[in-house]
Amino acid sequence: MLPITEQENPNTANIDQVSTLEAVTLINNEDKLVALAVEKVLPDVALAIDKIVERLQNGGRLFYIGTGTSGRLGVLDASEIPPTYGVSYDLVQGVIAGGYDALYKATEASEDNREQGAKDLQKRGLTRKDAVIGIAASGRTPYTIGAVEYARNLGCFTAALTCVPDSMLTKSAEHSFIPIVGPEPITGSTRMKSGTSHKLILNMISTVCMIRLGYVKGNRMTNVKASNIKLKERSLRILMNETGLDENTAKDLMNRANEDLRVALVMVRAKVEAETAQNALSNNDFVVEKAVKTLIA
Repeated sequence: MLPITEQENPNTANIDQVSTLEAVTLINNEDKLVALAVEKVLPDVALAIDKIVERLQNGGRLFYIGTGTSGRLGVLDASEIPPTYGVSYDLVQGVIAGGYDALYKATEASEDNREQGAKDLQKRGLTRKDAVIGIAASGRTPYTIGAVEYARNLGCFTAALTCVPDSMLTKSAEHSFIPIVGPEPITGSTRMKSGTSHKLILNMISTVCMIRLGYVKGNRMTNVKASNIKLKERSLRILMNETGLDENTAKDLMNRANEDLRVALVMVRAKVEAETAQNALSNNDFVVEKAVKTLIA
């Protein structure tokens, strides 16, 4: 029997014969099912997050690995974490079959190489401290299965993100989350509902991991890197909202802190100068959890 991701969808069987509005309505109706499917696996997602946070707090890293759309979504999520939360680019990494060239052009044949998945993780210096999430809509991609098997044998925490139950990928991983979104609007086009479910779950995983590590207070980023005008303005707003400073004072403080929101927050709450605040933060990446959460009370 074909996996769900390859089955034909009776709801869209005539999508090629309807009006444009009717076609997008059919797709939208299918998209509505995705959040409901994700909701059913939230306990599994939460369990994985807690396991991953344990690894990150003890010097480990998080790796997403996959091919095609799945791999691209992993790279996308990983690439957005450093500027958003001010962490190292090494902390969350996306690995895609075929390398970064595969982000903008198809390299489908690379997904059939089971050994290459393990080799690509070896190149990243994977250790037993790390966590690895294998992403594959069908759950049968050799590249991703090989990577997860290697990581699990090494002692990493491993999880499978797929849309097909009882797949080879889920059997290879220690843990899994399987949003069953059903057949795609266009048969086999897993960039659609399957890909959407993957993005939702990856966003949850990385976001809540960063919250647990102390990079968010309330729903505000406390470690955002002010690397452009938009982020500088956001950092300034956060500083003003968290400390009650007026705009001019906050701008002066950010300038003295070299546009580092963490430093500015510690300076104002601990009543120290920039160098002292910077040294305290530099001693331990995760001092932010203590400094920001306790100083901003």
